Amino acid sequence: MFENLSQKLAKTVQNLRGKGRISEDNIAETLREVRMALLEADVALPVIKTFLDTVKEKAQGQEVATSLTPGQVFVSIIHHELVELMGGARAGFELRAQPPYVVLLAGLQGAGKTTTAAKLARWLIESRKKRVLLVSTDVRRPAAITQLQRLAEQVGASFHACDPSDDPVHIARAALEAAKQGVFDVLIVDTAGRLHIDSELMAEARAIDAAVGSHERLFVVDAMAGQDALNSAKAFSSALELTGVILTKIDGDARGGAALSVRHVTGKPILFLGVGEKTDALQPFDPERMAGRILGMGDVVALVEQVQGKVDAAEAERLAKKVMGGGRFDFYDLKGQLEQVQSLGGLESLMDKLPGNLAKGAMPAGEGDAQIRRQIAIINSMTHRERRKPDIIDGSRRRRIATGSGTQVQDVNRLLKQFTEMQRMMKSMKGGKFRRMLGALKGGGLPPGFPKP
Repeated sequence: MFENLSQKLAKTVQNLRGKGRISEDNIAETLREVRMALLEADVALPVIKTFLDTVKEKAQGQEVATSLTPGQVFVSIIHHELVELMGGARAGFELRAQPPYVVLLAGLQGAGKTTTAAKLARWLIESRKKRVLLVSTDVRRPAAITQLQRLAEQVGASFHACDPSDDPVHIARAALEAAKQGVFDVLIVDTAGRLHIDSELMAEARAIDAAVGSHERLFVVDAMAGQDALNSAKAFSSALELTGVILTKIDGDARGGAALSVRHVTGKPILFLGVGEKTDALQPFDPERMAGRILGMGDVVALVEQVQGKVDAAEAERLAKKVMGGGRFDFYDLKGQLEQVQSLGGLESLMDKLPGNLAKGAMPAGEGDAQIRRQIAIINSMTHRERRKPDIIDGSRRRRIATGSGTQVQDVNRLLKQFTEMQRMMKSMKGGKFRRMLGALKGGGLPPGFPKP
């Protein structure tokens, strides 16, 4: 997400950082480039105008003129206004009402409401330790009810079964009663969608909302829908008293215009981002950190949170003990490390969160992840003895491994060379560096050598 916009804005602000003086010409030229970048990102015109007018007004003030580093101050103004544009300080998702806390999801068909319901349930279960009940009122699509039931089982949530021939409002009321009797903390109601906006859809959503007394009315919208997303946002915002927005499929949208516009259109905060198809691919939205990523500053905090949440600490501890105890790093260990990178979303996901200056020279998009898959295939093609004792891998074995993994002998040779270098590096880490790195991750800090956020 924001790939194109980030590249253009990062280049623009980088040119500003070294400026010893900011003139009207500097400002006009920079704002012209920013305007083009926002237009190409499919940001709504009224949003662009408001944003640029505010930046221009502040940039021409005394704060910039009297600063010792006016270029950096100008960049900070752009950063601050991006944060405000996307909702200001992080709104969060607080469950402060008497349970069951009712969350209503509304939006057009195809926006991903059903999978988002399951993702939100998983997030509430894992991060907030809540008991969650899911219900679908989409009686026009029985397959949607079955889909949500299966997803509920996957994420560890309960599901309120219903008869597809029943009335959606009655189903919602029954689910609320079941949530009360079952002492559930949260009830998530997945409503029906349409391919287009009509009065019947809006009337049904309002009736369900009134029946369950929703605490949250979240608009689920496809980030790839562009300007259509804004039109549907306006319609749902006028029909329902929305409390927040969930943007889905942002991993497939390199422009990001919806994220920069939907807050302005609805006046409601973006609470979550859907960043993939898996049920754990839901992230709380933080405008400040997102603005940093747009401007090429990275999001190291999110990177550390991602590592802490998904890295197998026990496996890392085992490897640390092995290395510090003089054990040989082998291909089983390397395979484990490669699979850890995959569990973190791949190299592309990790590089996306690093500041621009650290990510420079990175592989083209997708190439690093393809290489990891290729390397795992090569290791899988090895025998147990070859993985434990790579020194025995001669020419004939290399040809067999290449054939078995569907790769070239050159790929096997390259992996063996990289492995030898890693073995050498592991030998140099006996002084406790590995343990210190692990301790930093466990304690919520950053590994040695990482920039501070």
